[in-house]
Amino acid sequence: MDTRYLKSLIAVVDCGSIARAARLENLTAAAVSQRILALERQLGLELLVRIGHEAKPSLACLDLLPRARAIVNEVALLAGDADSQGLTGPLRIGAISTVLTGLLPQALRALTRSTPQLKPVIVPGTSRALYQALEANELDAAIVVAPPFALSKTFEVVVLRKEPLLFISNEPSTQGIDARLQHCPYIQYDPDAWGGRHALQYLQDHSLSPAALLDLDALETIALLTAQGLGVSLVPCWSGIERWTGSCVLEPVGDERYDREIVLLSLAQGPRLRMVDVLQRALLETAGSHL
Repeated sequence: MDTRYLKSLIAVVDCGSIARAARLENLTAAAVSQRILALERQLGLELLVRIGHEAKPSLACLDLLPRARAIVNEVALLAGDADSQGLTGPLRIGAISTVLTGLLPQALRALTRSTPQLKPVIVPGTSRALYQALEANELDAAIVVAPPFALSKTFEVVVLRKEPLLFISNEPSTQGIDARLQHCPYIQYDPDAWGGRHALQYLQDHSLSPAALLDLDALETIALLTAQGLGVSLVPCWSGIERWTGSCVLEPVGDERYDREIVLLSLAQGPRLRMVDVLQRALLETAGSHL
């Protein structure tokens, strides 16, 4: 059995459609479909249920998916077995959006220069989704907002940076932050997001209940809407914020209790520990240069 076909099956399940999986794998949709059909013939099972443009895993597919993931993962480790330093092969890195445009690019440059045999595989997502993927062994490391709960000893946690809470608006004012939050349209950093809880806590601690124009778990979009005068907001001072808040006025709330922590999560025991250590060093050096 060609493990590349299993990889394509996993990509379709994860992406939800053959077309999206094809773009991810840099293949044509027809090529991915042929791979799935070949697997179905070989196994004598229907693996996908096609509904419109979507493709859902069948019950049989869900049953074999954990082993398929394990096989693909083991094959990816083969190249590293001949490397005594353990620095050869893919490293699956999850990252939230502000890390993708802030800390990660510079860290990846340093990583690929120092360890060219290491091949980063970047997976975007929310903090919650990336944590769950790491827990399911679908990632080797995840750069996320610090979880709002205690982690078990199966995880390693490294704090990369602390991001103070800011009040942002599109024009200066003589009014205080609390007064403007209460009376201006409020663009809310989604309180259900791990990073959004700090802004919500500030509002609760100051007995504020602003009229939320909308909830967003997309800080870059919040900054753009604020710059256009749609409202005000409370956001963390993420790495690279200046690229999105050019015309905004940024005012720190001045209380460390509302800082957002960005952390590197990894499994304490895993096959790519040395790779994760190299990633950690690159991220810490980059985070230090961004302070």
